[in-house]
Amino acid sequence: MKGVWKKFLEVNLTTGSAIAKELPESVVMNYLGGLGLATRLLFDYTKPNIDALSEENVLVIAPGLLVGTGLPTASKTTLTFKSPLTNAFGRSVSGAYLGVALKKAGYDAVVITGKSEKPVYLLIEDDKFTIKDASHLWGKDAIETQEILRAELGNDFRTAAIGTAGEKLLRLADIDFEERQSARAGGGAVMGSKMLKAIAVKGSKSVEYADPDGLKNAILEWNKKINASDAKKLDMGYGSGEFYEWVNKERGVFPVKNWQESYFEESFEKHKGEKSPLDPYYWSPKYTEKLHPCPNCTKPCGRYFVIKEGKYAGTRVEGVEYELLYSLGGDLGIDNIEVTAKLNEICDRAGVDGISAGVTLAWAMEAYEKGLLTKEDTDGIELTFGNEEAAIKAMEKLVSRDGKLGDLLADGVKRAAEKLGKGSEKFAMEIKGLEPPAYDIRGLKGMALAEAVSVRGACHLTGGIYAPELTGSFWKLTNIDRLSSKWKGFEVKLGEDFMSVYDTLGMCKFSRSIFWIEGLLDGIKAVTGENFGVDWLMEIGERVYNLDKLFNVREGFGRKDDYLPYRVTHDPISNGITKGVYVKEEELQHMLDEYYLVRGWSKEGVPTKMKLFELGLTKEAEEFGAPV
Repeated sequence: MKGVWKKFLEVNLTTGSAIAKELPESVVMNYLGGLGLATRLLFDYTKPNIDALSEENVLVIAPGLLVGTGLPTASKTTLTFKSPLTNAFGRSVSGAYLGVALKKAGYDAVVITGKSEKPVYLLIEDDKFTIKDASHLWGKDAIETQEILRAELGNDFRTAAIGTAGEKLLRLADIDFEERQSARAGGGAVMGSKMLKAIAVKGSKSVEYADPDGLKNAILEWNKKINASDAKKLDMGYGSGEFYEWVNKERGVFPVKNWQESYFEESFEKHKGEKSPLDPYYWSPKYTEKLHPCPNCTKPCGRYFVIKEGKYAGTRVEGVEYELLYSLGGDLGIDNIEVTAKLNEICDRAGVDGISAGVTLAWAMEAYEKGLLTKEDTDGIELTFGNEEAAIKAMEKLVSRDGKLGDLLADGVKRAAEKLGKGSEKFAMEIKGLEPPAYDIRGLKGMALAEAVSVRGACHLTGGIYAPELTGSFWKLTNIDRLSSKWKGFEVKLGEDFMSVYDTLGMCKFSRSIFWIEGLLDGIKAVTGENFGVDWLMEIGERVYNLDKLFNVREGFGRKDDYLPYRVTHDPISNGITKGVYVKEEELQHMLDEYYLVRGWSKEGVPTKMKLFELGLTKEAEEFGAPV
């Protein structure tokens, strides 16, 4: 198969060595690249029940199959690792220029093993790889670290780095790729545990494609489709938060004040007759400095947000994404976009997942208002919802593990609630230890199932089910009732397999409704020379997802871990258009039964031997598959 090197780089930080290794043709054909290849390598390189912060854990970095080809929005690189936050399968995805550089250097993936005794960074330049001293970078923030590296090495190197949060092993720590974050599940803590501060890559090789002329034509045709879409105008104008008002007013599923509300009514009433300050229709024209595209993106949603005057003058951040309008805005009871941007900047520079950090802080605010946390516990901070200065001070403590409050919150809401007790677990918003994204799943019952079963915990992108639930249709699915718990199993399975294909190819999920999968086939054939049909690709997606699941099965995860937060199953939505709605526990159990059946898994949520044999996972079937 063309378009791949069939080669990956294995780096051992303990010995300070690196070696290029060949990928078998069968692995290339069955897993392609990106998430598929990264999952296969993670599964093969790790043993069960290792400490996620030990040198036995590995970090796999794999650009998607189509990354670097020039095909528009084929930009995503996937990282896999055992998550120090959830102790489950860890996955994070970023529009990383480093992924393109890896392809040009001759590698389809990098596997980082072991642990250095001192701070180091990994330098890759085509066939040369060196582990370099990073003592001068230790203690620098994630963005400054990369600026220093590129000043030393040259701007033709593409970089990734952790901030101080990764160094301090915060389980919420992320990895920054030139101000694009691979944020979720704690990959930054894995890098920090290995004393690996950064990675720099320069590649100058040309990948061999099966049909270069066909690839040029596919690039032109894909751009025509993008240019003709409504998505391009909206993405470039307002970014990922474009539907902020609609999600609040028309769907009533925007979580506010730690999910005590699902419509930011207070903000909309306060600014009646004008746009809410969190709405990109208000802030994007005012604060956007310039757009910041991922590699080969021709409809960029990313932008640099700059505050030029006032209390927060000098704040400059890549964002603010929809998820952070929630976690660093509404969920904290804050409707001041400048404060949300400042919180965003604090997280990005420290190298912390802004979703998890915001949701954890929202839990602390509710605990404080309920009297479960005192001023002594919060280091003197009046930690109430809507208190802007308090939110900033508290976030600074969280990202640096500073004081009593920082120590309580630095490893996420599940551990914080376990430490505090006092019933605070009942309003700790997490699944498998991962804090949820910006959709109140009480009013999106198919998405509630998707988050419950997601291999990495509360995640909206594992299955992408928010799209069909919010709009009523998606690809082959129609007439979806978001308030019904019936017939959700197939919907979620289809979404998970579909999204696994996108992450394996390296396609941006914001392009899915432009191309679906049928629209990708000409580009894939031009790159690889293979006639991958829709069914073939979906089978690859299913294979990859089942292997993701087996990683968790190997770690001891089962049906008991496919749960929803107490608030979702017991507290009805309190306001807005979906007032009174929630997911009853019996509804969840019914949806789990249906989902496992559709998946071909046992009632305990374990892939059956028959399903694994069907997907070519023969060895895994014998070792881990359920017998029924």
